[in-house]
Amino acid sequence: MRVLVLGRTGYLGRHVVAHLRGLPDTQLPEAGRSTAGAGAGLRIDLATDSPDRLAKTLAEAAPDAVINCAGATAGDAVTLAEVNTRGPAVLCAALRQAAPRARLVHLGSAAEYGPGEQGTKVTETAATRPLGPYGATKLAGTAVVTASGLDAVVLRVGNPVGPGAPSTGLPGRVAALLRETGAAEPEAGTGAVLRLGDLSAYRDFVDARDVARAAVLAALAAGPLPPVLNIGGGEAVRVRDLVHLLARRAGFGGRIEEAAGATGATGGSARSAAVSWQCSDITAAGEALDWRPSYPLEESLAALWADAGAEGGRTP
Repeated sequence: MRVLVLGRTGYLGRHVVAHLRGLPDTQLPEAGRSTAGAGAGLRIDLATDSPDRLAKTLAEAAPDAVINCAGATAGDAVTLAEVNTRGPAVLCAALRQAAPRARLVHLGSAAEYGPGEQGTKVTETAATRPLGPYGATKLAGTAVVTASGLDAVVLRVGNPVGPGAPSTGLPGRVAALLRETGAAEPEAGTGAVLRLGDLSAYRDFVDARDVARAAVLAALAAGPLPPVLNIGGGEAVRVRDLVHLLARRAGFGGRIEEAAGATGATGGSARSAAVSWQCSDITAAGEALDWRPSYPLEESLAALWADAGAEGGRTP
C-alpha cells in the first residue's frame, strides 16, 4: 500500500512516518515543500501549488491513502488561511482529479470547537465556535474536506505532547525554559524561578505517538469512516498540573510563578488563551478505529524531557 504523508517533517508528521515505516508492505513516497535534487522526492506546497500542478504530482505518487499533517499553528491570519484552509481545498481538488479513490486522512484541531463547558466532554456533533484565526482556519479546512465527496476523515486532535514537542506549543516551550533554567542554575536550587503566564486552563493532552497511530489506523481502515473523529486523551488536565509534572521530571527545585500578562511571562498557547476548558469525547474513535490512547501523561512528559535533553530541542 502506498501512503503519502504531507507535512512529514513536522512534529506530528515525523511520528506518522515513523509509525508507517514499521509496517510491512507499506511504501512511502517522499514529498515536501523542497527537495534536495532530482530523484530526492516530489515537491508539494499546499500553500502555493495550483490544483492542476498538485494533481500531476499526485498522479506520479499514485497514493492509496494520503495523510495530511501539514498545518500552521502560528502566524498572521493570511498565513494561517493559506496553509490551514487553502491547503486542504487544493489537496481535495487535486485528489478528485488524480486519485479519487484514495483515502484522505486530514489532521484537524480541537480548537475548532472553541470554548468547552466546564466538566463536559465535547462530541463530534457539538457546535463549533472557534476563537481566533487558528481555530477558524482549521474549521474551514475541515469543512472543505468533509464536503469534498472524497473518502475522507478529519481527526480533530487535542493538545499533542510527547517526544519532539516543538517550542511553539506549551509542553515544548516549558521544556525549553526548564532546560535553559537548568543550564543557568545547575543545582536547580530554590533560587531558580520559572515565570509563566496563567496556567489555570484545562486541556486535553494526547501523546503524538498515539495521534500517529490513529492517523495510520484511519488510513488503513476498511470501509467508510465517520467524517470527523476526536483524537485526544479523553481527560481534562489543568495546565498547571502538566507544568509541575514536567518540572519534577526535569528535577527543577525552584519556584514556578504565574502572572497572566506579566512582562516576560509565558504560559498557555496564544491561539487558545481565551478557552478555559477543552476535553474531547473519544468514544467514536474507539468504535470506528478500535483506537484508544496508550501513553499516560506522565510517560509522555518523560519522553518529552528525555528527547529534549538528548537532542537539545527540536523545531516543528
